[in-house]
Amino acid sequence: MTGPARHPRAPRRLSLLLAIGGVVGGTVSAVLGNVTGNLLSELSVAQLGSASAGVIVLGLAAAVLVEWRRQRQQAPTPDDPGATPAVGAPTLPWPAGFTGRAGHVDAIIDLLEKEHAVAVVGRRAVGTSSCAVQAANLCRQDFPDGQYYLDLRRGGRRQDARQVLTALARILGTRPPASGRADDLADAADELSGKLDGRAVLVVLDNVDDPAQVRALLPPTARTCRLLLAGTEALAALDGVVAHGIAEPGADDAVELFAAAGTTAPVARPHRPDPRTDPAVRALVELCGRQPRTVAELGRRTAQHGWRHADVRDALRRAVDTPPHQHVAASPATLLVTARDTAYHALGSEARRLWRLMSLSPVPLDRPTIAALAGRRPDRVATLLHELATGGFVTGAPGDRYEVRPLLAPYARMHLRDAEPARRRVAAQARLTRHLARRAERHAASLAVSGSPDREPTLALDHDPYGWFDLHQELLLAVVRVPAGAAETLPRRVRRWWFRLAVALCGWLAHAERLDEWAEVCRTVLATPTADDRPEIAGWAHNELGVLRRRRHDPQGAATALSLAVAERGRRGTAQARMNLGLVLLDLGQLDDAVEHLELSRRHRSGADRAGHALTDLGLGAARLARGELAVAHHHLVRAANAFRTLGDARGYAAALTNLVLVHAGLGEHLDAAQSWRAALREYDSVADPTNRAAALLNAGAALLTSAPAQARQAYEMLAESLRLRDGRPTSGLGRTLLHLGDAAAALGDADEARRHWADAAGVCEEAGDADAQAAADARLVGSDAPA
Repeated sequence: MTGPARHPRAPRRLSLLLAIGGVVGGTVSAVLGNVTGNLLSELSVAQLGSASAGVIVLGLAAAVLVEWRRQRQQAPTPDDPGATPAVGAPTLPWPAGFTGRAGHVDAIIDLLEKEHAVAVVGRRAVGTSSCAVQAANLCRQDFPDGQYYLDLRRGGRRQDARQVLTALARILGTRPPASGRADDLADAADELSGKLDGRAVLVVLDNVDDPAQVRALLPPTARTCRLLLAGTEALAALDGVVAHGIAEPGADDAVELFAAAGTTAPVARPHRPDPRTDPAVRALVELCGRQPRTVAELGRRTAQHGWRHADVRDALRRAVDTPPHQHVAASPATLLVTARDTAYHALGSEARRLWRLMSLSPVPLDRPTIAALAGRRPDRVATLLHELATGGFVTGAPGDRYEVRPLLAPYARMHLRDAEPARRRVAAQARLTRHLARRAERHAASLAVSGSPDREPTLALDHDPYGWFDLHQELLLAVVRVPAGAAETLPRRVRRWWFRLAVALCGWLAHAERLDEWAEVCRTVLATPTADDRPEIAGWAHNELGVLRRRRHDPQGAATALSLAVAERGRRGTAQARMNLGLVLLDLGQLDDAVEHLELSRRHRSGADRAGHALTDLGLGAARLARGELAVAHHHLVRAANAFRTLGDARGYAAALTNLVLVHAGLGEHLDAAQSWRAALREYDSVADPTNRAAALLNAGAALLTSAPAQARQAYEMLAESLRLRDGRPTSGLGRTLLHLGDAAAALGDADEARRHWADAAGVCEEAGDADAQAAADARLVGSDAPA
């Protein structure tokens, strides 16, 4: 849409200067002729006088000619509907190549029939001006006294309220405001209202960027005069204005706009496929964010140069999908798309940069993360986010987070590649990864201590970390999930922080029992160059996979992964892997090998690693207990319990007490066994760990049946609760729970229930490979069938 031509003040000044110059030049020539008369002949004086007169005549003639041309340029012509007219003449332009948006245009016309002031609002360059002018043209007959148009951004510069009122006064022939003061503006607006009152006039004010530009004109005069505004969404807050919002055109309208622009190309190529039926066109208008100005210009250039639609789509997609640190040659289509984004270029330079960098993340970011990504202060980022949100470039998300509007995300990636060199893109990626890694490590620190004893221990925090991980899980997974196996996928300066982020993320995934995603992150680490460069990183990943497979009740797979971890990590790094391998061998019944690896793990531990030593003592206590070495097991378990209690690790402390119950019961120390299981259950009341709580209840019920048969009812309730907490998989723990539950039922005199539990226990123990428990269940079944 083109606005009216400027009032040609320059020719008027030029004519005046020519006239003055001619008179002054002639006068100076005459004076010089008189001064030099004594030195020159009479003929020379006469010639100078003639020359002076000629200068004056030529100057006046030039002034007359320029003024005549100015008057002709000022007069409106039918071929230039956007030219500034004389008073009372229509000034409304016709938008060129308008297509689609029929529903919006009809809605605007309906509003103009009922309302005195209508605002067509939307983000910049989305088509508010075209829709407003198209609607105004279609209802010209309703305003026979005139339709007046004024572009408030004429020449690319925003006009203030005084300039707006002055331009309208010039068009309508009223007195302009004497100054920019509020009373002078009000007087000029009142005079305009008086001029329009009672007349069927439509005044269209286009490109209104600030409500202050038009506030003096509201409310408009009553009766037949109408005021139609086109601008930002801030106009909807004005009193007396009814707003109609417009967003980007739909996919069908955008394709139609692309096709229509191609038919107006200067040298459109014949025999081209119809863009309306080409799926590549629909894809490329989506990559352009369905921005009307960009889509139309791209359609015109594509038809003019004979570009294939699929080639244009592929060029745009390469600019969007290629990893940020990799170089892609700029194509003419990409340069055209970024150059025609007028809304983007209207932003401040810092806001443009922030928007570009935010496209590096496919998910919402909170303000501290955005500040780290851009390398700016949080208060400055808040100001820039407000500018971007007002312009419709970003949208909010829960948790005070922001993201690039999904429709504009490809657009932002093209701007990022066009305006930011590769080194700056990589630097921003590194800042983002470093910030997330540091925050994730702080929030994950408490998970390792209070989590499973087979993971690396760290210090604990006082607050609950679940909220931060739950809020940012999409972002963390998106940053860690790089395409596996690509040597250039991860820039070298990003790898260190990326690995630290992966470690912290795995800690949370393990704690949250999200095993599939945990395994995916570990496999991603193994497939990236980071694992090839540093074997200890590959060892870490194999250790994590071994722990994961043990949780999935795959001891053979866990032993294989942990053996790789022991082989790849250094002497100090094998402590955790050896401990986990010892626990797996304990599950497999290989007690001697389990004790050997656990002893090596304790030997390789750093003296400062108190939590690691506590975990190793816990594993050694369980292994010695399984070998029947009760005194040695008691020594290790007491050391582990004391260490966990000092560290404040309730889960580890409860696990040590759970094993101590069996040690005390085996030593005949029934009072100590009762104190241990009561203390263990108290700890599990504050820890969300149903699996280990089930083990504590099993040990407590078994110990109670042995030490106090009269309390069989309490033992039965504990064992029933343990059975309820188990997930039903055939494990040794489930089989032994059923076995002792049958013993409790027998002690209570319910022989049928006891036989049913023993039979179930025999089947589960056989499937789980627990021969001792299976033999005990079979013996009880045989004994129950024997005659009394």
